[in-house]
Amino acid sequence: MSLVRRSSVFDPFADFWDPFDVFRAAVVPSAAAAPDRDTAAFATARIDWKETPEAHVFKADLPGVKKEEVKVEVEDGNVLVISGERSKEKEDKNDKWHRVERSSGKFMRRFRLPENAKVDQVKAGLENGVLTVTVPKAEVKKPEVKSVEISG
Repeated sequence: MSLVRRSSVFDPFADFWDPFDVFRAAVVPSAAAAPDRDTAAFATARIDWKETPEAHVFKADLPGVKKEEVKVEVEDGNVLVISGERSKEKEDKNDKWHRVERSSGKFMRRFRLPENAKVDQVKAGLENGVLTVTVPKAEVKKPEVKSVEISG
C-alpha cells in the first residue's frame, strides 16, 4: 500500500490508499528514478471551457511558455487542438538542485466542438501566461412559424 502525494497542488483525497498504485508503479517509474523529467505534470495542461451566449471560450494556464511554443488548430472540421512545448531550462553540471517542481515538455489537448461553433473564425491570444481561445457560435435560427388557414 502506497500513500504518495502525486502533486504539489492540495488534494484533500491525496492521502487515501489508491488500489491502482501497484499498476501505475509498474508502468510509470517514479520521478526520482527517471533521469529525464520531460513528461512531468505539464504534459496535462489544465484548460477551462466555458460557453457564453456568443462563443465557446477556452483558457489554459501556460506560465513561462512563449507564443511561438503554442499551436492552436482545428482538425477534422470540429476538433480544437491546443498543443505546445515548454523548453527545458539549460542545466549546468556544477549546479546542485535542491528541488525541481516546475515541469517542461510537450502537451496536447483535444476538444470536440459542438455543431454551432464557427470554426473558421477561431481567435487565440496569449497574455500573462494565459492562453485564451475564442470560438464564436453560430446564431440559432428560430423556426419560422406559418399560420395555416382552416377552411370550412
